[in-house]
Amino acid sequence: MTAIILFTAFLILVALRVPIAISLAVSSVVVLFVNNGLDSFEVVTDIMYTSVAKFTLLAIPFFILAGVIMDQIGISKRLIDFAQALVGHRKGGIVLVTVIVAIFFAAISGSGPATVAAIGGILIPAMIKNGYRKETAGGLVASAGAIGIIIPPSIAFIVFAIVAGDQIPITINRLFMAGIVPGILVGIGLFIAGMYVRNRDIKRGVFNQSEEATVKESTGKEKWDAFVRAIPGLLMPVIILGGIYGGFFTPTEAAVVAVMYGLIIGIFIMRKEYFKILYKIFIESALQTAVVMIIVSAASVFAYIVTTELIAATISDAVLGITDNKYIILLLVNIILLLAGAFIDAISAFYIFVPILLPIMLQLNVDPTVFGVFMTINLAIGLFTPPVGINLYVAASMSRTNILQISRGVVPFIVASIIVLLIVTYIPVITTFLPDLLGVK
Repeated sequence: MTAIILFTAFLILVALRVPIAISLAVSSVVVLFVNNGLDSFEVVTDIMYTSVAKFTLLAIPFFILAGVIMDQIGISKRLIDFAQALVGHRKGGIVLVTVIVAIFFAAISGSGPATVAAIGGILIPAMIKNGYRKETAGGLVASAGAIGIIIPPSIAFIVFAIVAGDQIPITINRLFMAGIVPGILVGIGLFIAGMYVRNRDIKRGVFNQSEEATVKESTGKEKWDAFVRAIPGLLMPVIILGGIYGGFFTPTEAAVVAVMYGLIIGIFIMRKEYFKILYKIFIESALQTAVVMIIVSAASVFAYIVTTELIAATISDAVLGITDNKYIILLLVNIILLLAGAFIDAISAFYIFVPILLPIMLQLNVDPTVFGVFMTINLAIGLFTPPVGINLYVAASMSRTNILQISRGVVPFIVASIIVLLIVTYIPVITTFLPDLLGVK
């Protein structure tokens, strides 16, 4: 009965377009009130406070602040210029540039929408200028931006480690290392899809090859100059990941180091102008952080009910009662997560589904690290899947298209990403070999 009330109330609120965080909180309060009366309100406040009062979660606001700083001081443009100098002159080079820059900026921001916002303003017009249709340009940037929650440092991995930690110990360090190869594979899949779209549009006569041909190869000096200008951005992930795996600092401390690095670089790059935008930087990062923390606190109450009322255990037993075939269950889990990701944000999804699905994965002897990575890829795909994918709306505004147009343009990239998702799901060594090789526990 508790499960029926909880999920029915949640789905009704979502259907009424109530924000996800509020839907989670209200549906949870309804259940607690039915079960415990007025005493439930004290339980809610305790859970919401303790859920965000964790040292590990400090990494989130600092990584967000570091990403905003690096975007505002122009690092994204320098990374784009460097990638353009290397491969921009090739046929389809702008597609490769988009994927490469998305991967590098993902290693700075840890956020999907932030990556789209940082690179879309430059790369979407550049793709259109190179002959690509608006919906293709917007679709590629929206999907490439989703790599931001797969490549470390990923805010999604931090949240997953915290939620999963209630059932089994799993370190953020291992998740960070495990996400590198799958994140790169997603990038390769998007590049292949982008080249497929380019060749398809050429055959249909809707691709302007003459525009693409005007891009000239950079000279050796131009490439070197672009590299030198991009060094501050290229060093950011090296400092963060090198410091973590070198044992110099924890992921939370690495986030603080990233902020200090960004502040110092900003002073040397922008000088006097830098201090004029500091207020904007702190306000923007504070707003992004507030959104995340509100979702975390509300979703924690929902997760508490799912766990303590044995809803997770009941669903787990029901799923395993249908079939004991590991591969079929993994397929069903992926389908559930793909559908969920199309309607709710990644952080909410972790708090809703990890308590339910992780016990199933453990009974199937699926490595929790593998589950964390393929679940994150699922939710990354949700960032650019209609109708609610937030990356789509950011990219649509930048490409001056409506949501229907960009939804058509993103289909090949969704297909490519799902293929990579299935590869990562069914070949777990892709996820585990790098952390195992380096002895990251």
